Amino acid sequence: MRIRPARPDQLVVVGDVTAAAYAPFLEGPDDPYVARLRDAAARAREAELWVASPDDSDEVLGSVTDCPPGSPWREVAADGEGEFRMLSVAPGAQGQGVGAALVEHVLQRWRERGAGAVVLSSLREMAGAHRLYGRLGFERLPERDWQPVPDVHLICFRRHL
Repeated sequence: MRIRPARPDQLVVVGDVTAAAYAPFLEGPDDPYVARLRDAAARAREAELWVASPDDSDEVLGSVTDCPPGSPWREVAADGEGEFRMLSVAPGAQGQGVGAALVEHVLQRWRERGAGAVVLSSLREMAGAHRLYGRLGFERLPERDWQPVPDVHLICFRRHL
């Protein structure tokens, strides 16, 4: 598996994969968050958008948005912490290590930048993602749980580096 920055010609597909991965947690295709999930171009422009592909093709298996300081995509990171968002794996590629590879890539990038920890927010209903984060050494950070809008409860996790 290769992890590299998303190319401009992949942004529509990245948006589609992200929306498909989040579909079970949304209120259908008219959920206002769908447009934000599909807007891979904004994530590539305002943060770092990474994609995972098989070694032998450019198929988009998944993506993650790495949010450096100053990025409008940062939500819960404090000084000295990295943050990532919108980890997504194509439904047909789930359970094959794609998500873990993307998270490990982000962790390594933040180690290289000298961060002391990496944080993220997740819908409390995303139990599969929470199991992945636990296996990768993330711990719950309940004091940073928050609600961006009514009826959307986000829980936070942190991994010390």
